[in-house]
Amino acid sequence: MSKEILNRAVQASAPLLFRQVSPGPGESTFTFRLLHFWESRKNVKGGPQILLGLELLMIDEEGTLAQGFIGQNRRFQYETELERGRIYTLTNFYASNSKVIYHVADQKLVICISHASVLTKVEGNNEGILMVRFRLHSFSEFEANCDLRGDLHDVVGHLKLVDGQPLHQRPVLCAKDDSTARNVLVHLQLKDGPVMNVYLWDEAAENFRIKFDASAATPTVLLVTTVTPKRFGGKLCLSSMYSSRVFLDDEVAPTKEYFSWLTTNPSPTTSVNSIEVVKAETLTIREIAAFIKSHPPKVAYFDCIATIDDVRHGVPWYYIACKDCQRKLNRGPAKNLTLLYLHSAKKHAFNLASTSYRVEMSAYDNEEQCTLIILGDAGKELTGRKATELIDSYVEANGDDVAEVEVPLPQCLIDTIGQTKKFRIKVSPFNFTSGRLSFTATRIVSPAVLPPKNPLLTLPPIPLSKPDKNITATEVDVPAVTGSSGGGHPFPTNAPATAIEGQKQAKRIKPSG
Repeated sequence: MSKEILNRAVQASAPLLFRQVSPGPGESTFTFRLLHFWESRKNVKGGPQILLGLELLMIDEEGTLAQGFIGQNRRFQYETELERGRIYTLTNFYASNSKVIYHVADQKLVICISHASVLTKVEGNNEGILMVRFRLHSFSEFEANCDLRGDLHDVVGHLKLVDGQPLHQRPVLCAKDDSTARNVLVHLQLKDGPVMNVYLWDEAAENFRIKFDASAATPTVLLVTTVTPKRFGGKLCLSSMYSSRVFLDDEVAPTKEYFSWLTTNPSPTTSVNSIEVVKAETLTIREIAAFIKSHPPKVAYFDCIATIDDVRHGVPWYYIACKDCQRKLNRGPAKNLTLLYLHSAKKHAFNLASTSYRVEMSAYDNEEQCTLIILGDAGKELTGRKATELIDSYVEANGDDVAEVEVPLPQCLIDTIGQTKKFRIKVSPFNFTSGRLSFTATRIVSPAVLPPKNPLLTLPPIPLSKPDKNITATEVDVPAVTGSSGGGHPFPTNAPATAIEGQKQAKRIKPSG
């Protein structure tokens, strides 16, 4: 009996590990290293952000990462004691499982500082606890978890462009203009995948600028922690979060290892898909169609200036998608609007669904006409309103009963007829097999105007020989004139302008003799 009591006493005195934490209040003590802490904020539509408190990233002796939280009402009590890299002990806490998205740690429970908590800084260093640990993901893993708002992982790769500037020109990033201070766009080449757009925001962007400009040599390797994979304009991209940190070249072990690998494997620095790196080339509709005819199936992005001619009626202008995986949902039996759809793959109802644009429009430029499929954010950029807002406004104006029917085409989409925009066009393998001239527009780049047409071609008069009595009608061989890539009339100036005029001219031809 005394042996059992002794064992319990030993277990009680041993420090608690993160994997041993269970939901609810805890009175045990655990020792950890504070790797990072940051402000937790909630974005409010149309209003200022709400500061919720401080979030902590902690690691224990086993190398397990856990996330901590200090509420705003206790923030000033503890904030001055927090120091990155230091060892702490925590006694009395509350383990919450309320955080369901954007986990940054292995332990899914969040260690919350409560009114009874005692946080103590440990003097000296415990070499048994790691100074840093990363959770790196590959391109395929990011692609599999795109738009799921799940765990946040880290990425490492080598830089190709920084804010659109090549590295050999050594970009200078720190600027006094606050308008450019919020974000930095880098093109990052991964070992196992294509070049990716990585968007750095707020503190991550500021830290990157400071480190980049302070480096004696132009930095090559970049590691960004806790990024979320999203699709912007139909392309897989990574975006930093409030918790993100940036490391360059020789700062940490993964960047050192990558830099060493890069020096012995120079081929990845040259085998870069130019479409993924450089800014999208501006082409006409005809030139995009020619690209499709002359290249094997692939994914490519182009900019195209076109004028909206019409919006297709009689077909839905939106679709309902699962809020987590963005798959299209099908109608279900429930009458409640949020339960009206079923997952197309798993066949079960979802309480949360999102509404996205899918609008078919006819558009033209100086040479050609095509159908544009306006998807997702491009619809919001075009109208200035989310699809959900338009549907909610229609339901509010017409009663809840209309939730069971398709919402008609809103006026703000009809009002876009006649507008000229620069569209970001995505060409996918489907376009290479389709007989229809139809492109997906994933972004509205900017308002635009059609470039001027090429001047009409003036051909010299063609001498006619004396009519031959054996020929029943006068025949003239006119050389074929093709329009240039910049526009222009496909007929010479003396050709009929319309089909009707051509018929009238044909009627004037009389038999000779």
